[in-house]
Amino acid sequence: MITLKKTTIIILSAISSTLGLIAQNQAEEQLEEVVINSSRIDLPFKENSRTITVITSEEIKNSAATNVTELLQQFSGIDIRRRGTSGMQADLYIRGGGFDQTLLLIDGFKVEDSQTGHHTLNMILPLDVIERIEVIKGPAARVFGQNAFTGAINIVTKNSKKNTVDIEAQAGSYGQKNVLATAQNQFENSSHIIHFSKNTSEGYRYNTDYDNQNYFVKSQFNTNKLPINLLAMFSDRKFGANGFYASPSAKDQYEETQASLIGVSTELQQGNWVFKPRLYWKRNQDEYLFVREDPSIYRNLHQTNKVALEFNGTYSGKWGTTGFGVDLAQMYISSNNLGQHDRFMTTMFIEHRFEFFDNTLDITPGLAATYFSDFKFHAFPGIDIGFRINNNFKIYGNMGYTYRIPTYTDLYYTDPTTLGNEELEPEEAIAEELGFNFKHKNLKFNIALFNRDSKKLIDYVKENEEDLWQATNVREVNTKGFEVDATYSFKIGNYFQNLNATYTFLEDDIQDVESTFSKYSINSLKHHFTAKLSTKFSKHLSQSIIYKYAERSMGESYGIIDASITFTLKNIELSAIGNNIFNTEYTETNLVPMPKGNVLFGLKYKF
Repeated sequence: MITLKKTTIIILSAISSTLGLIAQNQAEEQLEEVVINSSRIDLPFKENSRTITVITSEEIKNSAATNVTELLQQFSGIDIRRRGTSGMQADLYIRGGGFDQTLLLIDGFKVEDSQTGHHTLNMILPLDVIERIEVIKGPAARVFGQNAFTGAINIVTKNSKKNTVDIEAQAGSYGQKNVLATAQNQFENSSHIIHFSKNTSEGYRYNTDYDNQNYFVKSQFNTNKLPINLLAMFSDRKFGANGFYASPSAKDQYEETQASLIGVSTELQQGNWVFKPRLYWKRNQDEYLFVREDPSIYRNLHQTNKVALEFNGTYSGKWGTTGFGVDLAQMYISSNNLGQHDRFMTTMFIEHRFEFFDNTLDITPGLAATYFSDFKFHAFPGIDIGFRINNNFKIYGNMGYTYRIPTYTDLYYTDPTTLGNEELEPEEAIAEELGFNFKHKNLKFNIALFNRDSKKLIDYVKENEEDLWQATNVREVNTKGFEVDATYSFKIGNYFQNLNATYTFLEDDIQDVESTFSKYSINSLKHHFTAKLSTKFSKHLSQSIIYKYAERSMGESYGIIDASITFTLKNIELSAIGNNIFNTEYTETNLVPMPKGNVLFGLKYKF
C-alpha cells in the first residue's frame, strides 16, 4: 500500500516538474474564456474569485470514465462514494460534509431531492451529452440558495451545432452491455439533440445486476430572434443492492429509481439589462425492497415533485454589475413511510460586483434571503474578493454563511430502529477560503486554504441501548484543509500532451455529543491525490492513465489505476477502458466491496 510519505513525494515531484517547463497550449487559453453561467453574474473563468474547477469536453473524452461518478472521482476535493458499478448508486461530497450538503444543477436548474441526498446522483447525465462540468467549492448559499452547504456542481449540456448521428456499442466484464445513440440536428431557426442509452450488467457479485435507461432531449427554438430553450431528461434504474444499505449482511436488497426533469428557459437583453427566466419540473421516484423476491417483508415507495420558477437578472452600470433574482418552488412528497407533505419556498438574491484600479481588484458582496413554509425566514450573506497582481497571478478570498434544510427522511423516517424528528432545524455553517492561482502559457497552478465551522448538524442519538435512534441537531464540526492543483501541457511533434496532479488535505474536528450513543460518523477523505496523463502521438491514437489515492479519516486507504486507449479512423472510433487494472481490494462506503480489474470495449460510428 502506498504511504502518505510516498504520496507526498509524488505530489512534490509532479508540481516541481511542471514549474520547470514552458510551452504554448491553445486549449488552456480557450478555457480562460469559458463563461461560468451557473449564477446570476456571468463571468469568464479567469475572473472568478472562488475555487472553481471546469471539466472540459476534451477532459471528459480523455478521462477513461464511462459515467459522471467515475469522472468526478478524478478531481481532488470531490468525494464520490459508490455502491456497485456504473454509478448505479453513489453519494456526492465536496470538502467533507455530508451527502445532503452538495447542490446539483443541470444547465442551472436546481435538482436537489427533498426526500434525501442519496438521490442527488440519480440525475446525472450520460457523458455523450455533456459539454462541461463546473465544480464550485466552498460556501455557496448566497449564490445558489438551499443546500449548497459545501459547494455546488453544474452540469452544462451540449448545444447542437451540426447534423450528425453517433451510434455506439460497448461490452465488457461482468456481462456489461451498453448501447448508445445520439442525434444532433441544426435547422434554420432551431436545433436539437436527442440521446438514448441502455446499460445492463449481470453484476460483479451476487445481486449487483442492473438495467439503466437514459433519455435526453435538448431543443432551441426561435434561435434567430428570442431563443427558447427546452430541456427534458428521464432516467430509469433497476439494480440489485447487495449490502448497499442497512448492514453488509443484507444481501437481498433491491431498488428501482426514476428521475426526470423538464425545463424551459430563455434570455432577454435590453440595453444594460439581462433577464433569465426559468420554469421547470423535477420528479423522483424510489422503490426499495429489503428482500428482492418478497416485497411483503419491507417495502418503501417514495415520490417527490418540485415545480419551480426562477427569474434572474443583471444590470451593468458605471459602478459595476448587479445580479438579482427570485426563486419560487413548491415541493411535494408522497410516501408509504414518510407520509404526504409539501413545502413552499421563496428565495431572493442580490449581489454586486465592484471593480477598482483598472479591474485589478474585484469585490462582490451578496445576500440570499429565504422563506420556507415549514422553516420560516433565514438570511445568508457572503462576499468574494479578488486581486489580480498581473496577467498571470491572482489572489482571492471569500467567506459566507451557508445552510441545509432537513430532508423529509431526517424529519419523518421510521423503521424498527430509527425515528425521525419533526422539530429539526436547518444545519448552518460559516466558511472561509483563501487562495491564489498562477498561469503562464502551458502551466496552471492553484492552491486554496479553506475552513468551515458547522453547527446544528443532524446526528442520530439515543440515551439507552434499547432506545430508538432519533435525528437531533447536536453536532458541531470544524473542517479545515487545503487543495493544490497543477496542470502542465507540452508538445511532442504536432500534438499536445497534458499532465495534471491534484491533492487535498482535510481534517475534521468533531465535538462530542452529550448523548450516550451516537450513530453519526464522519469519514472524510483526509488525503486525496490524483494524477492524470493524457497523451496523443498521432491523429488516430490517444491514451490516458489515471491514478487515484484516497486515505480516509478513519484510516483506510487505497490506490487505484485506470487507463484508456482510443483509435479513430474517419467515422469509426474504437476504445478500450480498464478500471482498477491492478486488482486493488477496497470499499468506498458501507463496507461494499468494489469490483477488481474490469474492462469495457467500445465501437462508435459517426454518420
